[in-house]
Amino acid sequence: MGKYVDLTKKPYQLDDSQIKWVEETIKGMSDREKVGQLFTNLFFFGEDKFSGNDLTNKEILEKYHIGGARYMGAESETVQDLLNELQSHSKIPLLVAANCDAGGNGACKHGTYIASGAQAEAALDTSVAYNAGYVSGREATALGVNVNFDPCVDILKNWRNTIVNTRAYGTNASDVIKYTDAYLKGLTQSEIIQCIKHWPGDGTEERDQHLVLGVNELSVDEWEDSFGRVYRHHINEGVEMIMAGHIALPAYQKALNPDLKDEDILPATLAEELTQELLKEKLDFNGMVITDASHMLGMTAAMRREDYVPRAIQAGCDMFLFFNNLEEDFNFMLQGYQKGVITEDRMTDALRRILGLKAKLNLHVKQQEGTLLKDKEALSVVGSEEHLKMRKDAADKGITLVKDTQGNLPISPATHKRVRLYLLEGEKGGLQSTGTNAGDVVKAELEKRGYEVTINDGTTRVKGETLKYREEVDLALVIANVIGYGAQNNYRIQWKTAMSNEVPWYVYEVPTVFASLNFTTHLHDATMVKTFINAYHENEENITQLIDKLEGKSTFKGQPNNNVWANKWQAKL
Repeated sequence: MGKYVDLTKKPYQLDDSQIKWVEETIKGMSDREKVGQLFTNLFFFGEDKFSGNDLTNKEILEKYHIGGARYMGAESETVQDLLNELQSHSKIPLLVAANCDAGGNGACKHGTYIASGAQAEAALDTSVAYNAGYVSGREATALGVNVNFDPCVDILKNWRNTIVNTRAYGTNASDVIKYTDAYLKGLTQSEIIQCIKHWPGDGTEERDQHLVLGVNELSVDEWEDSFGRVYRHHINEGVEMIMAGHIALPAYQKALNPDLKDEDILPATLAEELTQELLKEKLDFNGMVITDASHMLGMTAAMRREDYVPRAIQAGCDMFLFFNNLEEDFNFMLQGYQKGVITEDRMTDALRRILGLKAKLNLHVKQQEGTLLKDKEALSVVGSEEHLKMRKDAADKGITLVKDTQGNLPISPATHKRVRLYLLEGEKGGLQSTGTNAGDVVKAELEKRGYEVTINDGTTRVKGETLKYREEVDLALVIANVIGYGAQNNYRIQWKTAMSNEVPWYVYEVPTVFASLNFTTHLHDATMVKTFINAYHENEENITQLIDKLEGKSTFKGQPNNNVWANKWQAKL
């Protein structure tokens, strides 16, 4: 099979009693219990939208013996209640994961956002990334989370890539290592498992693995000098878990297996030469590998689900993320094990890696002692004053003036009283859509400061008389809150109608300021804009500080990377 895990070495470093628990637990498992440990289930509050079942949480745990859990966000008490319920009904303690890449907001509603990878990079200060990890760990563990599916250690080489545009910490390996190191140092101030992603590396292309097979087209040498450096570094530092993406690495795959043809190329989640041979053997990763979400097209388009469910484990992944249908997927995995697709050695190795992480956290000891469940007092850290101060610091250091070539700043109610506000948005109502009405927040903050704000209706192409526009408007303020992925291969600005009157035709009529609250590369679609700011997030603190900086009450401290120009010379004018 290849290299087996060594629980005495990094990242486990278990003692004899912990290893004994792992081995005795495996020895006492039925086939169904072994198979169940390989799955991480997605739990919902209310209706289960994906798995097609009407079982209670207790019944799911008793019937399918799942090894890990993930959930959709809710209020902190609601999340904590769910996680306590799950742990109380689970024979073997669960690995419970959240996606906290920028702070506790990834773990629950009203968790504290600190800074995305893009904002941390712009701040040029590792303390911002450290604080993002620190708050992520503290607020997540207060809920009962013990695994964080972050940070992204991807390298944003392609400005068109929107999957990791804000989640990546840099455009080169050195910056990614520097800032993700700081994030992980902050995270591990809490007792939580680290998980980096997306193996073998996103950021080189513009397409979305939710919709199509991802492809990292780098040569072997190019990969080794970029993503290879990043992964080798974190493996050496002791990272415990790696999430395999639905991403192929054709040049390296063919170098490892010269017999591979184009039609044989599979994503890392299903490619033994990538996950078993390159990651676990060549890079000497001794931890646990989990697949990215199994409903993504980068995986589902590879072969029949009946085949790829067990194939993922055969290829070297140790856990399988999310059921499609509980009964069907469980049986696919069980049949794959019983037919030898998953060998006994591969099953035992995967179980050791999974249970080894549980033992490292001493979840079994806490279960026996009755200290595994969290109490309401732990939730006091969520949104705490300490964390809000870190958010304020991150906003001050990160918000970035990309350019002001027309000299439109600063603004004030005395000189720019009448504001025409343009709100550009992306996905609405989806899993990755914006969580607030940023336009209302911006409008309220401006009006509090003495501005008169009129919101533009972009559903028409009618612009009206330009001279009248100049008489009525002192400042055009464009707020882009374009968030989302999984619905199209590249998210950019989508104007509300053809030739909409929100397209910045007005940059020479009145002072025009464009500020993005998410993606950093909107100048591609608005090269005519002369004043452009990246503010990175829609929370009230970032919006308040954005306006402070527009008014000159605070200086812009963030620094842009070269991707912001989208390879367009016009964008710099």
